[in-house]
Order: sequence, then C-alpha cells, then structure tokens
Amino acid sequence: MRRRTPPPPSPLPQRDGIDAMRVRLPPAGPWSTVRDHLTERLSGAGAGVVDAMFDAGRFVGADGRPVASDAPYQPGMFVWFHREPRAEVAVPFPLEIVYRDEHVVVADKPHFLATTPRGGHVTQTALARLRRELGIPTLGAAHRLDRLTAGLVLFTVRPEERGAYQSLFGDRRVHKEYEAVAPYDPALALPRTVRSRILKERGVLAAREVDGEPNAVTRVELLEHRPDGGLGPGLGLGRYRLLPRTGQTHQLRVHMNALGVPILGDPLYPEVTAPVPAGDFRRPLQLLARELGFTDPVTGREHRFRSGRSLGAWSAYEDWAA
Repeated sequence: MRRRTPPPPSPLPQRDGIDAMRVRLPPAGPWSTVRDHLTERLSGAGAGVVDAMFDAGRFVGADGRPVASDAPYQPGMFVWFHREPRAEVAVPFPLEIVYRDEHVVVADKPHFLATTPRGGHVTQTALARLRRELGIPTLGAAHRLDRLTAGLVLFTVRPEERGAYQSLFGDRRVHKEYEAVAPYDPALALPRTVRSRILKERGVLAAREVDGEPNAVTRVELLEHRPDGGLGPGLGLGRYRLLPRTGQTHQLRVHMNALGVPILGDPLYPEVTAPVPAGDFRRPLQLLARELGFTDPVTGREHRFRSGRSLGAWSAYEDWAA
C-alpha cells in the first residue's frame, strides 16, 4: 500500500490558540487560478470576503509567502489562512488544571465550555483556552466531552504521542466514571447494566435507540436519594453513578432517559426543546465526568484523577432551578 505523504507544517502561527485553516487544491477541476477555486470553496464566507483576504495577503503557501489572486491553479497545492473569528460569548467559569507533566494535561472542564473548536464555538473552547493559558501550541485533545457536560478531559502535549493516548479510549482501556442528578424512581431496580443500540444521525440533535446488536453499554448505580428533592410533592431526587463501557454520542443521556429518569437540565431528552445558546448559563446539565483512570502508554504510570466539581441541583436544587 502506498503511504500518503504528510502535509507540510503550517507556515502560520496559531491565533488565539486556533490553528490556521489548511486547504489542498484538488487534483483536477475547471479553475484557472487559485482565487477561482477558493472563491467557490469558501462561498459561504460572503460576497467579497475572499477577494479582501487576497488583497490583505492572508492566503499563504507552504513557504509562508502570500498567494497572489492571479496565481495559476496548481493541483495538490496547499494554502493556509486564518478565518476571522466571530464574536463569542465568554464562558465565565474556571477551567481547572488537575494534572500536568511533559506528556499530558488533565483539565476539569466547566459546563457550557466545548472541548474543541467546532461550529460556533472556536476560541471559547477548552483546547483554545489551555493553549493560550499554558503556552502549549501543540496541545491536542485525546477525547471529548459534550459542551453541556462538565468534568475531566485528557489533553496531550506532543503530537507524535497523541495516537497512543487516543487509542486508550478506542480500545476501552480507560476507567470512566460519571455522576448525574435525575429524578428518583423507587420502582427502578438498581444497580443494572443497560445495553442498547444507539444511532446518532448527522444533522439531527438527538440520538435514538434502534433495533440491532447493542453498541452502547452503561452500568447505572444509585448513590443516594432524597424522598422530596424539590421536584414537587412525592417526587424524589437521585444521585447516580454511571459507568460507561462504550462511548457512543449522548450514551449516558439516552440510557438514563430510557430508564425513565432523564438527567436534569437536558434540553434533548426526553424531548428536544432547543439547543442551549451561547450565553445561556442557566440550569446546567447535571452530568459530570467524575473520575478518569488509565495506565499511561508512554511512561507506564498508573493515573487516577477525580473532579473537584459538584452538581448544583443536588447541593442546592432551588438555586439551580431558579
């Protein structure tokens, strides 16, 4: 099998912890200039934006020099540029460092902060913030947590080691323990292991369970409960330990909903209301990545980390619900 040649390094430095965008021109096409292709490819940027970027010298080649708007089209050519960042609402909660060495950084992420740049969340992400605050431009995420979920996230320092840490999660060699606050149902027998097949379709907000071989497995345990947790007369509140053995999108949220005890603050389960917009910090999802444990694939050290965060609906339900 022919090995693919890796792309050259970016000639542009990061900006606010964000890498420059890289475009490789297709091997064939109807374009006569680099501008023709980029105007078509970046059409969503708006009229005149690409031309203004060419005029400002913001498209550069592998040598770091600006690419002229009339430069002839070259199949396979790499072009780098920085997008103009959109204004983002700052997430006003601390991003705590739990552990750091020359190989990894373990951070305790707050609710509402995305793990990595995606969609409308770019500079206000854990990765971008850590790159800026720690001064480690090579930092990368070994896995992700949902924006609405708080807790422990593992980042790698050296790009050449990232695959080794990512494989821990793919091979299920990481101990992951979550905590959730949800309604208490005295008729629900716990502990139990939930197995189902979860399907998450692109462009659809919520995942769903379908028939077929299970691809999602979660052990659910009840840690404690309150007969009257503030949900109303006769309705209790439970604090649960969730131990996922797989890592499907929204797995814990889907399984808790399937048990009839959806996690408090969830905008998708049991019913899709609306995505939580940036800047709305009310009623955070009561889901926390509490523990993370693994054998370091580079150093051989045994690691076990625990989040210091608490879930507000359990400690002060009235304040959380207000």
